[in-house]
Amino acid sequence: MVLNNNCLQVGCKAPDFSAVAVYEQEFKQIKLSDYLGKYVILLFYPLDFTFVCPTELTAFSDIYDEIKKLDTEILGISVDSEYCHLAWTQMDRDVGGVGDLRYPLVSDLTKKISNAYNVLTDQGTSLRGLFILDQEGFIQHSLINNLDFGRNVSETIRVLQAIQYVKNNPDEVCPANWQPGESTIVSKPIQSKTYFRSIYSE
Repeated sequence: MVLNNNCLQVGCKAPDFSAVAVYEQEFKQIKLSDYLGKYVILLFYPLDFTFVCPTELTAFSDIYDEIKKLDTEILGISVDSEYCHLAWTQMDRDVGGVGDLRYPLVSDLTKKISNAYNVLTDQGTSLRGLFILDQEGFIQHSLINNLDFGRNVSETIRVLQAIQYVKNNPDEVCPANWQPGESTIVSKPIQSKTYFRSIYSE
């Protein structure tokens, strides 16, 4: 059960925050508003030194170059301290560490960030929340998993590409399972029929 009953909806301005993060084995002050002008993936996770979390964080780190090409940055966030983050990034992957990640790990020791994004549980850890913010800092996508199963990196990239496509093509929308290069739908009653005929006609 989450502690914050406020509904943080897609389309809302993402709550700003400032906190200490670990990046490239150093402590760095991070402010979300400094990322305006870029897309941002906020990656909340329960705790360092656990089981599913390192698989998610390293998976996103491994495809960081692909995400960077989409003018997007990643911020990992948990309620651990920056010292805990640092120790975890100094552990090799084959013993449960995450190694030197390509993006910052933010310390939410006060739990204010997790609470603001409505992912804080009554046990004091964060659910697996994923938020994609546009260049103006508005939430365009949110996904929250329970603690015991991880998120799909490929699907995150697909959704990010769809968000960017419709941003650049405001008269079009992306259908189910859309991939870059595939047909979209013109969001007008008559013109939309071109897409539906191409899919459903014999």
